[in-house]
Amino acid sequence: MPQKLTRNGYRDPPRTHLLWWCAAIICALLTIAIIIAGIVVFIGYLVIHPRVPIISVVDAGLPHFNYDGAGVLVTQINIKVRSKNDNRKAHASFSDFNLELLFQGIRIAILSAGPYEVKKNDSVDFNYEYTSDPMPLNPKQMDNVDAYLREDEAKFELKGGVRARWKVGVLGSVKFLCHLNCQLRFHPSNGSYIPRRCTSRAK
Repeated sequence: MPQKLTRNGYRDPPRTHLLWWCAAIICALLTIAIIIAGIVVFIGYLVIHPRVPIISVVDAGLPHFNYDGAGVLVTQINIKVRSKNDNRKAHASFSDFNLELLFQGIRIAILSAGPYEVKKNDSVDFNYEYTSDPMPLNPKQMDNVDAYLREDEAKFELKGGVRARWKVGVLGSVKFLCHLNCQLRFHPSNGSYIPRRCTSRAK
């Protein structure tokens, strides 16, 4: 149908279809909802102030470190690993816990644990005790062990990590990877642990 001319001789502008108005209203409502959700999440973050769960070595011991003249080493080691959840308003879940204990590049133990929970502002400790099979060492490794005995300081490596997750209110579920890579040192003469920083917490 041809548009009617106004008194000034111009045609009336075409009317916006009702569907376009509905679409514009829906988009506006969605935009407002997203803004409100962002504000709520931001306020929730400020109130809860979430912290990343961590794992760390809190104690260890070397009860046995026997090295004979043929270059064969047998060792026994104890390690206490702590999983800590500093969040006061959220439980933390841990899974895929897997740490490798190495000596001179030789994997001598795997420290693992099944899925477990850590309550709000709490921690869980795992105690690992391992006695190695006799380990024949190559000449370079033998030289290193001789140096360890002279210096009374044996060095092990602990590498690996665990997946952590916490869930709270509108913030939903957040996942983290807690990675551990540190050196454990002991006095072979008495088996005592030389404490040093060994944690997944960022520096």
